[in-house]
Amino acid sequence: MSQNTSSAVMQQRAEPHDSLDDFPTQPWGTRALCTHVLAGCHLKSKTVWEPTCNRGHMVDPLGEFFSAVWASDIHDYGLEGAFQHDFLMPFVPRVFQWCGHGPDWIVANPPFRLAEQFIARALEVATEGVAMIVRTSFLEGVGRYENLYSKRPPNIVAQFSERVPMVRGRLTATGSTATSYCWLVWLKGVSSTKLVWIPPCRKQLERAEDYAGYSEVAA
Repeated sequence: MSQNTSSAVMQQRAEPHDSLDDFPTQPWGTRALCTHVLAGCHLKSKTVWEPTCNRGHMVDPLGEFFSAVWASDIHDYGLEGAFQHDFLMPFVPRVFQWCGHGPDWIVANPPFRLAEQFIARALEVATEGVAMIVRTSFLEGVGRYENLYSKRPPNIVAQFSERVPMVRGRLTATGSTATSYCWLVWLKGVSSTKLVWIPPCRKQLERAEDYAGYSEVAA
């Protein structure tokens, strides 16, 4: 029997309740957000918290655009400077108590099964904006509409025009995917919603050093 490789089947992604949902984001995908979607937000004077930092694949490119980056994750992946923290816990991490203020922005690749909760929490904490990279199909769903979009729709839906391969447990420069992704952005003080497309930009924003030290063979 031949394998069913249809797009609908391949886009399914079921994660166990205790899964770390380890799907690293390619750095160029984060640069695309900052370059093509948030270009007018004066990021160089802003701070950002990445609460799903993993091994730092999103943290490093954020540092190219923001004045300061805080990194955390519920699991300790060994990233230097990151702190271990459950983002959904209703308390302010000690690092923000020390500096006396919270982040201007929260940018993340939220766990698949907890994305709605991550968005709700981020909207409570960030003072200026929230950006989450999600599957394009995340825009669908009656429950999601009722719980999230009917109450707090994103202000920008930024659809990638090319695929952003995300592979479980590793960063890859050669992987492929049948899943399309988009950035959802919420801006404080803005009520409208607009759809934009991120132009093909991988060749311009990808760097060889992004993959330094990462094997194409899963650990």
